[in-house]
Amino acid sequence: MNRKINVLPAIMLAALCCFSTISEAQNMDNNLVLNAKQQGIVTIAAFTANGDMERLKPALHEGLDAGLTVNEIKEILVQLYAYTGFPRSLNAISAFMGVMEERGRKGIRDKAGEEARPFPATKSSMELGTEIQTRLAGKPVTGAIYTFAPAIDRFLKGHLFGDIFGRDNLDFQSRELATISALANMKGVNPQLQAHFAIGFNTGLTEAQMRSLITVFKARVGEKEAENANDLLGKALSSRAKERSLK
Repeated sequence: MNRKINVLPAIMLAALCCFSTISEAQNMDNNLVLNAKQQGIVTIAAFTANGDMERLKPALHEGLDAGLTVNEIKEILVQLYAYTGFPRSLNAISAFMGVMEERGRKGIRDKAGEEARPFPATKSSMELGTEIQTRLAGKPVTGAIYTFAPAIDRFLKGHLFGDIFGRDNLDFQSRELATISALANMKGVNPQLQAHFAIGFNTGLTEAQMRSLITVFKARVGEKEAENANDLLGKALSSRAKERSLK
């Protein structure tokens, strides 16, 4: 009888170890692919960027069904005006309004999500944006282009990274997924796309997640765009490896 009782702790310990191993494996798997919400960001951003409203509308439905909140999607569409221009951002917001009306008629009540909190009163947009830009780039951003046209430097730091990226209702990884996906579905912006792959890594996105993004692109957006993005990801990885070897 005593021997049977003594076996119980050992069984419980083995089960606990097994559960721990499964949990660790699941956490590792989460870093290998983009989750459903992140995949939603990819398609929403991609179709906003090229103005494809017919494909954007189902992507918006899928993003909401995957758990993206209304305010997260609004934030993505607003941010993208800085990369795609006001017209396409406004068209996407209009399409989203239509999707929300349609879901409302069907009795679907989507989670609103968090509103952005006020900016720190102790910092200007320029100060906050410079900090965020430096953090995401991994170093202070300088260059001849900013000396030649200092206004663009002020707008990037103060407006893009301060006023937009400084809003705290969407994390930096999500913002970079949206930016990368938008740029990947636009022509003539390969230098910026490669740069944002590097910034994405600085937010904590993994190589496996980046490759998962390209897989989503190949299946949902276009093979040509996926191939181009894959080439630029390779270049970003090579530059990253080179930089690490010099440290």
